[in-house]
Amino acid sequence: MLDHFPFYLGMIVLIVLLIMLANKIRVAYPVLLVIAGLLISFIPGIPALKIEPELIFIIFLPPLLYEASWANSWKELWHWRRIITSFAFVVVFFTAISVAFVANYFIPGFSLALGFLLGGIVSPPDAVSAGAILRFVNVPKRMSSILEGESLLNDASSLIIFRFAFIAVATGQFIWHEAALSFVWMVLGGAGAGLLVGFIFLKAHKWLPTDVNMDTVLTLVTPYAMYIAAEEIHCSGVLAVVSGGLFLSYHRHKFLSGSSRLRGENVWQSLVFLLNGLVFLLIGLDLPEITEGLEQNGISISEATLYGVIITLVLIVGRTIAAFGAVIVTKLASYFITVADANPGYKAPFILGWTGMRGVVSLAAALSIPVTLDDGTPFPYRNLILYITFVVILLTLVVQGLTLPMIIEKLGLPHFDDHMEEEETKVLIREKLAAAALGCLEGKYKTEYEGSQVLQHLARRWGLYLEPGENRDIPDDIKHIYMNILEKQRITLLKLNEGDVRIDEDVVRMFIHQIDLEEEKLKG
Repeated sequence: MLDHFPFYLGMIVLIVLLIMLANKIRVAYPVLLVIAGLLISFIPGIPALKIEPELIFIIFLPPLLYEASWANSWKELWHWRRIITSFAFVVVFFTAISVAFVANYFIPGFSLALGFLLGGIVSPPDAVSAGAILRFVNVPKRMSSILEGESLLNDASSLIIFRFAFIAVATGQFIWHEAALSFVWMVLGGAGAGLLVGFIFLKAHKWLPTDVNMDTVLTLVTPYAMYIAAEEIHCSGVLAVVSGGLFLSYHRHKFLSGSSRLRGENVWQSLVFLLNGLVFLLIGLDLPEITEGLEQNGISISEATLYGVIITLVLIVGRTIAAFGAVIVTKLASYFITVADANPGYKAPFILGWTGMRGVVSLAAALSIPVTLDDGTPFPYRNLILYITFVVILLTLVVQGLTLPMIIEKLGLPHFDDHMEEEETKVLIREKLAAAALGCLEGKYKTEYEGSQVLQHLARRWGLYLEPGENRDIPDDIKHIYMNILEKQRITLLKLNEGDVRIDEDVVRMFIHQIDLEEEKLKG
């Protein structure tokens, strides 16, 4: 470890440089990182890196999923709940079945159980990849909400398929009713464990005499506690982190102060930046170990690559078919129930079908396959499964990741009026904040307001925000009033967000962030 420490430091610096380059040339950084890792792995003398799958699951997955849950809007998830759940569960199952039968047909000696194992590994699209690519393309809010929501849930469903298929391969038998009961327990138990742990940590933040640093540390511990608690009772740790993260994200303003939110946001941004970079670089660096094991089993690189290309095509075509199938089902359902959108057209489903980049969850699941079975015999086709997974990750990241912006630009996605225009939303929010502030001043602090030039000056401006760089000396009694007004504005924003589905929550969060900054400036 100490001998290779300079190499690891160099990798971190390389990650920063590559992400800077990706931002400059407007390419999703996972693409550059995977390619860079692949190229570095061919350099003579580079230390061989062996990735422990348990470390990927326990170190990388909980914080990455937790941060993604906090970034998502519960309002958007609920609004698009039908299409999100269909992609996160039905489409994942359909993809896994398709991969299973195709692999069983094309790969000599590859059993159907092994096909389902491979399908469970490669079926979940990667949340990080999709999010990084969508940063550089202009897509409707509904599409980004669906993709982000789907990516939170599909990891859990795919890993459940993987576990059941692994049992079938290891034991040679598969009992449907036991699998169904186990599936229900993993889903409900995982979600319940996450919500329970989230509730405990919420109360810990509120009841314990914490400060900003303690709050930040607790947020770092929380996802690991959720994941471990669920895994200990044999439930889905992924689903526990997602459900618990969404719960705490929804209640963040009830148990975290503005200072804690600001500090935690900075810490989490840096942590996730580093973890994401390491994960995708490690994917490329792991190729030598994968190919070495492949050659030992007498399978040529060209054959294995061909199988990987076939499976990749199955994933792309299968997801696209499923996307259009979801549109047809939604159209039919609109005759009987109220749906979010009965006429999404053909462009949006095609884009949804093309955004199936694979990543860290698929790699970790493949690496978690043991070298031998319980009786000591080698696990069948382990190295081939690893290599196919690598090819799928590489091709989906590079091919789909690089072409997605061009396809979106070529199709010219129509404008959907799910939300108000951003400027219209900002004007509405400013009016609501000004009304809330003035109402508070003229009602609760009328005497102080009439006798204070500072409050009168603040009241003449929208939202009562100090201009950037302004350092006005506010008396303590007026500062106390100002803090109460900011809290009143924060409550107004939260109610406005909950009461109007056309309000974009990202804009609301931006204004709350400004209020937190203003509050922090007053405290300082």
